[in-house]
Amino acid sequence: MSFLSKIKVGAGAIALCGLMAGNAQAVDLQFFFPVAVGGKAADTIAELTNEYAAANPDVNIDAVYAGSYQDTITKTLTAVRGGTPPQLSVILAVDMFTLIEEDAIIAFDDVAATDEDKALLKAFYPAFMENSQTGGKTYGIPYQRSTPVLYWNKDAFKEAGLDPNTPPKNWEEMVAFSKKLTKRDANGNVTQWGLRIPSSGFPYWLFQGLTTQNDVILANNDGNETNFDDPKVVEALQFMVDLSTKHKVMQPGIVEWGTTPKAFFEGQAAMMWTSTGNLTNVRDNAPFPFGVGMLPANKRYGAPTGGGNFYIFKDSTDEQKKASFDFIKWITAPEQAARWTIATGYVAPRPDAWETKLMKDYVADFPPALIARDQLEYAVAELSTYQNQRITSILNDALEAAITGKKDPAEALKEAQKKADRILKSYR
Repeated sequence: MSFLSKIKVGAGAIALCGLMAGNAQAVDLQFFFPVAVGGKAADTIAELTNEYAAANPDVNIDAVYAGSYQDTITKTLTAVRGGTPPQLSVILAVDMFTLIEEDAIIAFDDVAATDEDKALLKAFYPAFMENSQTGGKTYGIPYQRSTPVLYWNKDAFKEAGLDPNTPPKNWEEMVAFSKKLTKRDANGNVTQWGLRIPSSGFPYWLFQGLTTQNDVILANNDGNETNFDDPKVVEALQFMVDLSTKHKVMQPGIVEWGTTPKAFFEGQAAMMWTSTGNLTNVRDNAPFPFGVGMLPANKRYGAPTGGGNFYIFKDSTDEQKKASFDFIKWITAPEQAARWTIATGYVAPRPDAWETKLMKDYVADFPPALIARDQLEYAVAELSTYQNQRITSILNDALEAAITGKKDPAEALKEAQKKADRILKSYR
């Protein structure tokens, strides 16, 4: 059964609940949802949505799996421009400025009527609220949120004479460990790389780990200015390039995002950077003991946040907005947030979720789940600007040019900054 059909089964059950209630005034909601990491996410969303429907038969939710994050924003904007938007959706937090510019969404402050409602807007980790709020208002409620973390193969560490329970703490150690972990056959061909940092798809995200560690921010909080050509950004990109060309501990060229966990499982790389959203996948499929740690520091520890927020759409009735907010309050509540985290590996986005018995039992059995939460202390907002897809595409192109050797990092980033300035100057 496909993800889409699984979600539709849930929607059918919800509609049936509404019919059984016989309530002619039932509120109909369409809910677009992306699933980026596997079947458990789709199953869990269907399960939670059905559970809400059973307790609220006056609300019918048509929960539609809309594909990847990119598919979801594309379908949502098409629906908005066609006058048929969903009432609520989970969309990337970095798309907030795009949705505001399209006049597609409302601020949650506009529907937070009670003290309990208003308290919800303060219930989430500040790091996740950095790209959920702007202009003093809250436009997104954190849900499917993540940070990148370091995974390592403990068996490979033992074989290389490294402590299997101690990951590299900084860039210098990451290079030194990677050199010990990189294995070559008699002909000099690499059979195991020390490190794998993906650079395909959305390379700016993991690159932002390096820039944050180098103590520089890629964009301002207003989403209208970037710092791509800052010397600290150039230094971070040079380090990323050097991992392959100078230190020879990471495969040259573009490293694929989607195949990285599989490469890790198959021993092609001893360490990898990827999303904590892959945590359950790694736990289920790694054929060796593995560790999870914060990304190594340079001038400081640091990582970007990532993932999706809930949004409520402007072209909805007052009743639909109220029902959407009620559903969002319920599904992001501590108990449901804990269930979502355990099923997927995404970070429970509010502190009180970690105080539930369910979550305490989970982390007692699986302490690596705490790493991404603890890293939030050092996290910054994911790169987010007006015209965000164009801006991130410009940076991604610059990263690719440097990684593939077509341009040196300083030249690539200087050109990227000029292009970004041309687009963003009208928003200042």
